[in-house]
Amino acid sequence: MRQCQFVPGYDPKLNLRQTQRAIKIVKDTFQVLLAQALHLERVTAPVLVTSDAGINDDLSGIERKVDFTIKSMDEAHAEVVQSLAKWKRVALKRYGFEAGEGIYTDMNAIRRDDDMDNTHSIFVDQWDWEAVITTEQRTTDYLKDTVRRIVGAIADTNRLLQQKYPLLCASIREDVYFITAQELADRYPEMSGKEREDTITREYGTVFLMQIGGPLADGKPHDSRAPDYDDWMLNGDLLLWNETLGHALEISSMGIRVDADALARQLAAAGATERMRFSYHQSIADGSLPLTIGGGIGQSRLCMLMLQKAHIGEVQVSIWPEDMIVSCLEHNIPLL
Repeated sequence: MRQCQFVPGYDPKLNLRQTQRAIKIVKDTFQVLLAQALHLERVTAPVLVTSDAGINDDLSGIERKVDFTIKSMDEAHAEVVQSLAKWKRVALKRYGFEAGEGIYTDMNAIRRDDDMDNTHSIFVDQWDWEAVITTEQRTTDYLKDTVRRIVGAIADTNRLLQQKYPLLCASIREDVYFITAQELADRYPEMSGKEREDTITREYGTVFLMQIGGPLADGKPHDSRAPDYDDWMLNGDLLLWNETLGHALEISSMGIRVDADALARQLAAAGATERMRFSYHQSIADGSLPLTIGGGIGQSRLCMLMLQKAHIGEVQVSIWPEDMIVSCLEHNIPLL
């Protein structure tokens, strides 16, 4: 378990009731601005999927899913989603979306193996989004343009929130600094991956760290990524500086999704070629699924950043260890 960080002299700017109102403002506003910026339509998404469908997000490939059997389906195995990276791509085909169109949804997941600390919870809530693109749009330039649109929606939401609550003063820089994981490692070779993220985000405020998943020059990846949704050469993490906690806060993991070539290459690199037995993977290989770009944007993380909260439990209701609840109260951090 990660250690909880306590901020000396921390005093929440909003009380519990104001916090709930402010959360609603952030969520209501941002999803509208995101949909406008990326031409998305809201859809309803699953909380549960069958285990044999192969469309649950495997994250880094080692996390255990919450699973169970279903009495009325001859004890068929089902899983609580970890994210909707694969499901969204299938949905775009099923609903008949074309290039330049996309979807977003409220995604609620359980990640039982996540550590708990100021920014991590086993309950995950995010806006999952996905859009159809053309072959010509599978480029770094298109990825960067999409990131800038998302950051613009975040900044506009923050401005509106601060009009409603002038006490709030979180700063979100709209000028995005782009850097690859290898470039970051070359710049700070003696630091760990997390230390590199903190250092670069402290300097630039808003950073998009690209090309995550494949091995760097030292043979190790900056961070783990599942091999069958993002193209590791066309993905990244959106990092915003969190002044309250004094470190980088990952708001989004996103990217252009694998095509047939990238899927084959990454499955081989990950030693996961057995996944080709799933219809989802076969549909990518034969080109019957559309080319897409997509990602997830953390709802609670965005709220804690804008509301200048010290713990994600101040903006979402989850389960926490009893000693963490007590320690947070002792440091003036009321968990919902």
